[in-house]
Amino acid sequence: MARKPYPTDVTDEEWAFAAWYLVLMREDAPQREHDLREVFNALRYMVKAGLTWRMMPNDLPPWPAVYQQTRRWIQAGVFERMAHDLRALLRLAQGRSEDPSAAILDGRTMQSTPESGSRAGYDGYKRRKGSKVHIAVDTLGHLLALKVTAANEQERDQVGDLAQKVQEATGQSVKLAYVDQGYTGKEPAQAAKTHGIELMVVKLPEAKKGFVLLPKRWVVERSFAWAARFRRLARDYERLPQTLAGLHFVAFITLMLSRIAGLISQSP
Repeated sequence: MARKPYPTDVTDEEWAFAAWYLVLMREDAPQREHDLREVFNALRYMVKAGLTWRMMPNDLPPWPAVYQQTRRWIQAGVFERMAHDLRALLRLAQGRSEDPSAAILDGRTMQSTPESGSRAGYDGYKRRKGSKVHIAVDTLGHLLALKVTAANEQERDQVGDLAQKVQEATGQSVKLAYVDQGYTGKEPAQAAKTHGIELMVVKLPEAKKGFVLLPKRWVVERSFAWAARFRRLARDYERLPQTLAGLHFVAFITLMLSRIAGLISQSP
């Protein structure tokens, strides 16, 4: 008997694209006990609804199978590869070049939970203990690269690693990165320059009054808002930083797959 569909289930169009990345072994492999599409549906449901692994609904594959397959996907880097190709297709659909020439960098502090354990640090500026997720997005808000640190780690100290990941994801195409005033200084500028990227600090107006929409900088804030709609990413619930990073890619893949499916349905 077929189960009742969930709103987070992949459509046929989405699965036709995603399946090529997710199949790490033959569909008829003897060790495969659960339908791969259902496992992916379960992962998407967990990330969107904010469930713990052990609270997986009974009509979806059992949580150990979903968790183990998710770990395999993260270790194989399939989510990053899928995000790269989806980003390229969406950019081409909007008349942009396949790889971006500019990026926006920022960090977001996530409240810790008992699961995040000793990895959590204290962010004095945000007055919050937890982990900090440093991301780079293109000018359309699509995720390029991501790094997880303790919350007490400064954004400027992560520029080198983030710039390297951005260039690896884009084939060295990024030449300019917009950042906020937290990235001011010679060290972050030099770290970015080492990887062929110029940092441009977007400063607040001196006479700031109320909310100010900063040029380019608002794009990364919107990307953080997109991620925050996935309840599993509301706080740091993960024991491993690799899992937290991987689930961010799952969230952005979910958004991009929906947009790609929309474009396919509109095509003649």
